[in-house]
Amino acid sequence: MLGTKILEERTSKYNGHLRVLKTFGMGTYIQSNGLTQSGGIVESIWKSALRQIKNKQSLPLRGKKILILGLGGGTLAKLLRKKYPKSTITGIEIDPLMIELGKKYLNLDDFNTEIIIKDVRKMKFKKNSFDLIIVDMYQGDNFPREFESEKFIESIKKALTKNGTVIINRLYFGDKRPDTVRFGNKLEKLFSKVKWFYPEANLMFICTN
Repeated sequence: MLGTKILEERTSKYNGHLRVLKTFGMGTYIQSNGLTQSGGIVESIWKSALRQIKNKQSLPLRGKKILILGLGGGTLAKLLRKKYPKSTITGIEIDPLMIELGKKYLNLDDFNTEIIIKDVRKMKFKKNSFDLIIVDMYQGDNFPREFESEKFIESIKKALTKNGTVIINRLYFGDKRPDTVRFGNKLEKLFSKVKWFYPEANLMFICTN
């Protein structure tokens, strides 16, 4: 892209080739194997997705608890801190390098987020402990199969409060579409309501009990 400046390039055990880029139109953002993970277009995608949360769901979140699974460089933490300034935000990320780059280039430290560097698969969450859970656990363009399992989805569902919401991000282009649709059909069997929202080349599943 014309006017693109490469600020840093690193190799990650979890996300492959990472590049921090800066352009006039998109600002600073982090790419993994050529796919933007934090900042840039990702920020606009999540802004539109968060607007889909209805008032009756979002108003109780002021002062409540939010969990981000797949914190990355901190784009979601930034948007959620602005939307729900009094909330407690916890972000879990497996890749310490993403956290390092987020702090260095995307001001991750400014968003008052509890950061846990750990594999989500090794964690257990208490019942009824979060009002909003966001699942954005891509490694490059790969969504690990373990996070599609009914066992994992049920564990997330149980961690929600009574009126809580789960938003799950999936890529939705090319050969990824069939798997994403199958995943959505599975979610509809496990949650009482699932809204399908299509921003850019993504499909967001907004789930409530």
